[in-house]
Amino acid sequence: MSDAAIHPIRFILSDVDGTLLHPDHSLGQRTADAVRALREAGVLFSLASGRPPRAMRHLIETFDIDIPLAAFNGGTLFNPDGSILVAHYLPADAALVTLALFSAEPDVEVWVFADGDWLRRDAPGPMEPREAHGLGYGPRVVESFEPFLDRVDKIVAASNNAQLLVQLEAQLQPRVHGLAQVSRSQPVYLDVTAMLANKGEALKTLAAHLGVALEQTVAIGDGGNDPAMFEVAGLSIAMGQAEEAVKRRANVVTGSNIEEGAAEAFERFILAGR
Repeated sequence: MSDAAIHPIRFILSDVDGTLLHPDHSLGQRTADAVRALREAGVLFSLASGRPPRAMRHLIETFDIDIPLAAFNGGTLFNPDGSILVAHYLPADAALVTLALFSAEPDVEVWVFADGDWLRRDAPGPMEPREAHGLGYGPRVVESFEPFLDRVDKIVAASNNAQLLVQLEAQLQPRVHGLAQVSRSQPVYLDVTAMLANKGEALKTLAAHLGVALEQTVAIGDGGNDPAMFEVAGLSIAMGQAEEAVKRRANVVTGSNIEEGAAEAFERFILAGR
């Protein structure tokens, strides 16, 4: 008897950018159809993203999601109506260390997410239009991040210099060890969140909330923040364009997001058996 027969898949937690969406943030028809087929087959489907809840509203409508979702890499779990289930904030001392390191780099745009807003302090940089396009709204300019330090959801270092972000990740990890999660959600974004703000904890919490055993869950993603949920899911799927370090931590690898790899995986590993 196959594992699928012993532990039929009941819940899928999917990354968004680089997984369900094309590089231009559009949704392919094949992926939309596959998610619809999952729902019709009775499989629970939700999203885990580095995005804030506000930037996931249209996705809730697009995928007709009626169960809780995970924003800020799992830092905030919220219902489709926007009400918060769980919120994990970055400790203020970790925020200060992070901001000091990121702000010293002229090639890095520093963004803070707090109070439902995307905040920036410095002049706009080349990464801002990309983020605004993805989120569907722009940042609020503030003179200082200090008034928000006790309720920071996420700090982001954004840069087209991907190698610089790799170096910053390595420098920051030991400085905030035990206080914060540091991961590259995409090659050009380095995210810093609370320790419990990770997709693995999100998957465990959401599965328990839904009454689903972890053996009956699937996690799919492409970024450095996705292996946390790979480690706890019954089946983990990495996208084809993911970095090798991410692929190695998944059970299987599918096609890239350009190739509608998420749809391919849903069709092959879940829908084919129903």
